[in-house]
Amino acid sequence: MPQTYTHTFDTPVYKGSVTINTGLFIGGQWVDPVDGGDRIDVIDPCTGKVITSVAAGTSKDVDIAVAAAEKAYKTSWGLKVPGSERGKLMAKLADLVEQHADELAALEALNGGKPFYMAKLGDIALVIKALRYYAGWADKIHGKTIETNESKMAYTRHEPYGVVGAITPWNAPLGSIGMKITPLLATGNVAVLKPSEFTPFTALYFANLINEAGFPPGTVNIINGYGNTVGGAIAMHPSIRAIGFTGSIVTGRKILKASAESNLKKVALELGGKSPAIIFDDADLEEVIKAASIALSSIIWASDKSSIDGTRFNNEQFVQGFKKIAEDLAAATGGPFEPGVQHGPQISSLQFERVMGYINSGKEEGAKVLIGGERHGDTGYFIKPTVFTDATADMKIIKEEIFGPVCSIVKFKTEEEVTEWANNTTYGLAAYVMTENVARAIRMASNIEAGTIWVNSGPVGDMGVPFGGYKQSGMGRELGQYALDAYTQVKAVHINIGQRL
Repeated sequence: MPQTYTHTFDTPVYKGSVTINTGLFIGGQWVDPVDGGDRIDVIDPCTGKVITSVAAGTSKDVDIAVAAAEKAYKTSWGLKVPGSERGKLMAKLADLVEQHADELAALEALNGGKPFYMAKLGDIALVIKALRYYAGWADKIHGKTIETNESKMAYTRHEPYGVVGAITPWNAPLGSIGMKITPLLATGNVAVLKPSEFTPFTALYFANLINEAGFPPGTVNIINGYGNTVGGAIAMHPSIRAIGFTGSIVTGRKILKASAESNLKKVALELGGKSPAIIFDDADLEEVIKAASIALSSIIWASDKSSIDGTRFNNEQFVQGFKKIAEDLAAATGGPFEPGVQHGPQISSLQFERVMGYINSGKEEGAKVLIGGERHGDTGYFIKPTVFTDATADMKIIKEEIFGPVCSIVKFKTEEEVTEWANNTTYGLAAYVMTENVARAIRMASNIEAGTIWVNSGPVGDMGVPFGGYKQSGMGRELGQYALDAYTQVKAVHINIGQRL
């Protein structure tokens, strides 16, 4: 019988007890892994201590989950269920998530160190919005009637793939699940999901809400495990027809290779970024500071658990204002349940060491530390918000994704220079342009090679607007109508209405 874990919260921002099942969720039931006893320790990043452990699945458990998903798809979901009915269940699930938002936010804060209010207003709110948005799409997924000639009619159908794999990261645990699961379910697919082994808590709580909403058993299956076992098994499985992944470029390449070596499954990837924030001298400084505050918060938000990292700011007048923002965030460093906290720890000791390595590299290569540049405190995986000046384009801190609370300020002279520099990267996730010149803003938005451009704005997205990367920042899009393309395939039907052959 799978184990459960109950955590009692007695904090200034949340009080209560929350229980999760730490097993595997397959066919609407909680089960133990086939091979028994392996478990994964879940670490509190604020202390470095074990919170509890969760069951570790294997490829055998993925096989069982796929079988359960296939059964659900063929008998009680997919094309068997009208889109309007799928939408009703998704809307009901949104209501349940909203009712349990505090519990989910508390688990996310405990598990990943993200401040409680940020988890609630960010990740949990995102899931609710996504469920309601795609619930509305569920009965509006149409093909086209195509004119050919008087003797024939033709039309297209947008059909689900069937069993779809989803692999989500630790930086936005439930938010990423919401962005994957909602278009997947709306289009009639079923899921085998692997949450990050670092942050499984909200996925496990979410599973019970799926049951409570009334989804058919097997519609969504959740397998805890490591990337090289469970993730690899999902990527290679011959009965999984499509897969959505958010994470590193290295892992994204492995998934593409697995697709090629298995069954050429459809692959949607949201990968890394190194997104420049370009500030021209005609920008409104007050508005720039406001936007920069939002952009920097997206880096610092629970210690850069976001790959939209706005890491290259420019404009001499801007430096002191930006320093003040970083100082304020540094002063708001602490545990996720402390009032006013805006900056939490790195997710693991490995990530902590990786980010500190980049900071040391910046110092060694000659960049100057404006603020930060060292660990915060003596326990946990906290790093002070760090801003470098005098960085150059050939430095590692400029070229590579750090995925930590580190920014660099670099000067430029011309629009052409900064455009070339912004595009001279393997990434293409996002960019920011700050200018009052409308023509320049449009030119920059057209010329920068990135999937999203924010003009005179911080990284504030919208459920109806697609998000995804150019180049090695990924393929496919999440959010909006565009996300439906990742989870549907087009069938053409030709009907002879003229003389019989």
